[in-house]
Amino acid sequence: MKILGLVLLAGMALTACGNEVGAAGDTTGSPVGTSYLSVRVTEDGKDKQLVRGTRLRLDFTRDGTLGFHAGCNQMGGEASLNGGTLAMTAYGGTEMSCGAAVDAQEKWFGELLSEGPTWKVEGDRLTITRGSTTIVLQDREVVEPDVPLAGTIWNVDGLVTKEIVDHYYSVPPATLTIVGGKVSGTTSCNQFHGTVTQSGTTLTFGDLIVTNEGCSGEALRLQDAVLARLKGKLTYTIDHDRMELRRADGTVGLDLVAGK
Repeated sequence: MKILGLVLLAGMALTACGNEVGAAGDTTGSPVGTSYLSVRVTEDGKDKQLVRGTRLRLDFTRDGTLGFHAGCNQMGGEASLNGGTLAMTAYGGTEMSCGAAVDAQEKWFGELLSEGPTWKVEGDRLTITRGSTTIVLQDREVVEPDVPLAGTIWNVDGLVTKEIVDHYYSVPPATLTIVGGKVSGTTSCNQFHGTVTQSGTTLTFGDLIVTNEGCSGEALRLQDAVLARLKGKLTYTIDHDRMELRRADGTVGLDLVAGK
C-alpha cells in the first residue's frame, strides 16, 4: 500500500485581457476552459523527444486555476494570460519522484512556464513559445477522447480519503462495470453485482450482493474499502481513460482507470 500526501496548490487567477475569444471566423481565442496535450515540442528548430509514454499537459479551468503535468506530479501555479504572455510566478503540487528523466522533464516544463512564454490559440491548438522552444498542444478531447462510462471495465487504482490516496499493488485490482442500470465487478477476491441509476454525472448505487470467498490481508482491506465507498450517491468525472468517483463533499471516493 502506498500513501501519497498532497501539497496544497497556491491560489491562482487566470485572466486573458485583450485575448478573449474573437468574432466569428477569428481563429485566435482564449484557452480558458480547455485542457491541452502536447503534440510537438521543438528546441532550436529541432524536435525535442519527451520521455517515452509521456505528454505535456496544461489545464486552464473555468474556476480560475492553471494546472500542468509532465508525466509524474499534478502541478499548478499562480498565473495570468494578459497581453499574450503566460505569467506564472510560483507553483506547487504533489511530491513524487518518477525517475531521473521524468523528474528532469517536469522541472524543465515548470521553469519554462515560469519564464513568461507567449501563447496563442488557433482552432483547437495552443502554441507556447519561449526563446527557441515551441510547444504545440491540442485540445485533450481531440487527442485522447474520453472512454465511455457504460461497458468499460474500470480498475480501481486508488482509494481516496480526504488528501490521502491509498494504492494496493500487491493484490489483483478491484473492478467495476456498469451496463444498463446494473453494476458488477470484483473486490480483488470476491465478485459483486447490484443496481445503479444515473442522473447526469451522479450515480446512485443500490445494495450490492457479494460472493463469500475467504479474503485476508491486503485483499480483505481492499475489499472492505471498495464496498464501503460504493454506496449511495457518487459523482463521476471521466478524463480520457481515468474516472473519479466522489461523495458529495469530494473527500471520499475511488480513482479508476479503464482496463486495456
